[in-house]
Amino acid sequence: MIEVDARGLSCPVPVVRTKEALDKSPGQPVTVLVDTAVARENVSRLAKSRGYSTREEKTPDGFRVLLN
Repeated sequence: MIEVDARGLSCPVPVVRTKEALDKSPGQPVTVLVDTAVARENVSRLAKSRGYSTREEKTPDGFRVLLN
């Protein structure tokens, strides 16, 4: 599984890093760590536009977005 740690980064950087991971390994599950609700929403929107299902989990320092 690929993990993208985008905590501490402002949008659009979390989306750009997620897009790079999806492009590099199409079809592979990706976990994205973000620390704002805006980044979580934008990453989820990107994933859904590419046909991935998403699951979001609250973590002590933000959110974990699982893309399958």
